[in-house]
Amino acid sequence: MTDKQYGVPATEVPVPRKRRRRNTLLWILGPALVLIVGGWMYLTSGRFVSTDNAYVQADRATIAAQIGGRVVEVDVRENQAVKKGDVLFRIDPEPLQIAVARAEAQMDGIRSLLDAARAGYRSAQANVRSADEALSVNEAQYKRMQDLRRKGLVAQKDVDDAANNLATARGNRDADVAAVSKAQSLLGGLPQTPDEELSGYKFARAQLEAAQLDLDHATVRAPIDGTIGKQNLQPGDFLAPGQAAMPLVATRGLWIDANFKETDLTHVRPGQPVDIAVDSYPDHHWKGHVASISPASGAEFSVLPAQNATGNWVKIVQRISVRIAVDDEDSVPVLRAGMSAVVKIDTGKQNSLLGRIQGARAAPETRVSEATR
Repeated sequence: MTDKQYGVPATEVPVPRKRRRRNTLLWILGPALVLIVGGWMYLTSGRFVSTDNAYVQADRATIAAQIGGRVVEVDVRENQAVKKGDVLFRIDPEPLQIAVARAEAQMDGIRSLLDAARAGYRSAQANVRSADEALSVNEAQYKRMQDLRRKGLVAQKDVDDAANNLATARGNRDADVAAVSKAQSLLGGLPQTPDEELSGYKFARAQLEAAQLDLDHATVRAPIDGTIGKQNLQPGDFLAPGQAAMPLVATRGLWIDANFKETDLTHVRPGQPVDIAVDSYPDHHWKGHVASISPASGAEFSVLPAQNATGNWVKIVQRISVRIAVDDEDSVPVLRAGMSAVVKIDTGKQNSLLGRIQGARAAPETRVSEATR
């Protein structure tokens, strides 16, 4: 059978030159492309580790009443942004104002008592001086009566009356000395002691400060900058001490909790740069760095840790939590706690000869820095 156009057998039709050139080019470029891709993957393999088991986290504060009482005012609503010190709600202050007034009255009473004690101390001292004079007079009178009795000039009754007067004078002096001691004890041993250093005054002042503190706690303020979470607090609700009223989520200090497989953490170190992508904003990336690495796997912190010392054991790759700080958390769009994220850590490891040499030099320095920390 022959070809009608060329008049030669079909099996002997020459292959076009362009086709032969294309085949030759494919045979050369194909293996070259495979070598280039394989070499690139070898050089960069192990440098980046990533996981999608990561979530945005933020500090959360549970706002609770420090005192019990009925709510009279609620100044915030759900999802409202607040600043530190903003009023969130108020508790009925009237019972607390009464307690403050009572404590202030007690303080005034303590001051009056201390002033009376000082006056009593001065009066007792004067009485002691008078009693000393009376005692001296009665002692002299008793001695004189004894001399006259020995001479037979007075009756025995006069001597007995002088002895009785002397005993009465001594008793009066002892009572006045006891009154001085009592006044001294009320004044802390020294009448010149200031009120602020006396125990009774300190106790009354502590009661007043406690009442004033309770009154201040009737106005509940935001402890941090943040956003109010879900809350149903209404005026008229009664709150017990310590009862949760509403959650407050911080707007700053966000971080990412990334749970990496233990096999991915070979070259991960604190301070390494991280690329962060959030599912809600696929076209935007955040920058961060590795802040810290958990000292144990998540299973170790569970209520019932795994007991692997059994006959039926299956090895499971554990996950270690890595805390990633967000460097540009103030950028737009806004990150929110609980969002799912994908993180990629640049460990800086390279499989090239230069990269291996640099890694070998950096390893001792890393161990020294970690030891100093």
